[in-house]
Amino acid sequence: MTTTTATTYPTQQATEDQKLTDMQRYLFDLRGYLVLENAIEPALLSALNSKLDEYIDMQPPLEHGQWVGAVQAHTFGGDDGLNLQQIYEAGTAFQQLIDHPSWYARVLELIGSEHNFDNHHGPMFIDENFASLRGSGQAIGMHSGKAEGSTRIQYRFENGAFHCAQVNVLMALTDIGPGDGGTMLIPGSHKSNLRHPQQDTHAIAQGKNTSVDGVEGAIEVHMNAGDVLVFCDATCHGSARRINEGLRRVVVYRYGPSWGFFRHPYRPSADLLSQLSERQRKIVWPHGTIDRTPNRIPDYPSPERDIV
Repeated sequence: MTTTTATTYPTQQATEDQKLTDMQRYLFDLRGYLVLENAIEPALLSALNSKLDEYIDMQPPLEHGQWVGAVQAHTFGGDDGLNLQQIYEAGTAFQQLIDHPSWYARVLELIGSEHNFDNHHGPMFIDENFASLRGSGQAIGMHSGKAEGSTRIQYRFENGAFHCAQVNVLMALTDIGPGDGGTMLIPGSHKSNLRHPQQDTHAIAQGKNTSVDGVEGAIEVHMNAGDVLVFCDATCHGSARRINEGLRRVVVYRYGPSWGFFRHPYRPSADLLSQLSERQRKIVWPHGTIDRTPNRIPDYPSPERDIV
């Protein structure tokens, strides 16, 4: 089992929060996605992979529903690989990804909450975070798209500003080329009013091994280790089937407005929250409570005791 003792990782590619360029704004509005090359510095990339080695090398292998501390192994019920949910609980390296300077300011602009009531609780909120490990023969089917009409993932551009209810940051920890099961997207589908005619055939479905291979209009995104794919969740997406040996390793953090809540019934641990910066805590757990004091009813329970 590989271990790492490093606790901080020097930032080489981005030492300050990087903002969107005019071209990136145009292409994101046009396509629904961006690729940020060399977004994760080599030392951090190495630490992330070393930590994932610990989970991959566990014997017996991790299975759906099992926990390692505050990280849970999870699948969608098909041959879609293994997800490690709540991966920001896995140590300092994954904590750095919460507000990494390569994408924090860009995501903030895409959510559109910096100057309106959407930032009432904090700058943004991570409603799901996981590492995805996918081997030969595995894939995930087609899902999302504007035509679904979901408020949770909607894309809007109004008064010169983006308003994306969910922005996915997908980080490549290994090279992802032909045969590696890359993420597939349908560019422009975040604004399409019609459901894709092949959606039923290729859709993600529990117990089925579907992929986006062969879908008209879809592209496969190839990335080098350290590159990051940023896309609006309303963009119809999934993956190609991996045919090469080895594992495709990616990490996904999903960001939205501060009033959002968790996709799955996970909650950050007290240990994690104690280790984060103030900005990171506002992203991970912006949902504060008001204590019920002073109270006319003696010993009335605090709101924290009501939350399960």
